[in-house]
Amino acid sequence: MSAAPTPTLHILSAGAAKGLVGQMEDTFGRRHAHAISGEFGAVGLMREHFMSGAACDLIILSQKLIDGLAADGLLQADSIRPLGVVRTGIAHRAGAPAPRVTDPHTLAQALQAAPEIYFPDPEKATAGIHFIKVLSELGLAESLAQRLRPFPNGATAMRELAAHGAQGAIGCTQVTEILYTPGVSLAGPLPARFELATVYAAAIPTRAGNPATASSLIALLTGPDAEQQRRRGGFEPA
Repeated sequence: MSAAPTPTLHILSAGAAKGLVGQMEDTFGRRHAHAISGEFGAVGLMREHFMSGAACDLIILSQKLIDGLAADGLLQADSIRPLGVVRTGIAHRAGAPAPRVTDPHTLAQALQAAPEIYFPDPEKATAGIHFIKVLSELGLAESLAQRLRPFPNGATAMRELAAHGAQGAIGCTQVTEILYTPGVSLAGPLPARFELATVYAAAIPTRAGNPATASSLIALLTGPDAEQQRRRGGFEPA
């Protein structure tokens, strides 16, 4: 007789949390005998998938979007827990010299020197939307347009930077997506003038099919067992 299939917990999540969920997946599976089926991407896209009825026992988005869904009665308000604050930063290929990005002037110089600039969706990804605004404020949006390399999410952008980026190419996305991607390194967060620090939170949808197990995963991701992984991966205390 074949063994019964392992029950699955369905997650829709911002790409910023992909590395953290991945690192805790084995621990969760051992403790709760569930597999995780996760879809990770730009927060706007994940919200769209949620609203279209995609299977979802647990959702991780920016606190702002989570609060909005809860206000509409789509999430269990008492289940909401913050994962932490994630800053947006500049990446470069591992092994290459790190560009200076400590102030607007050095950031502008780094961008102008880069032959390619990798970043997430400028319409649906938190970091991508913000990065386009930064380029505009620096007066570089038009002059650098041909060098921009947008991708559906930050994780994909960083993988592409690592695999195919030209010498001197850089990228911009959430620090978590930089730190969790082999082949790229963090040059530093955006300068204070352009800082983007996003609080991410997890919550259980009111339509969740397995809310009890989802609650256990939230407790694991936000609790002391994952504290080291959160900090190492770029999540700061909220």
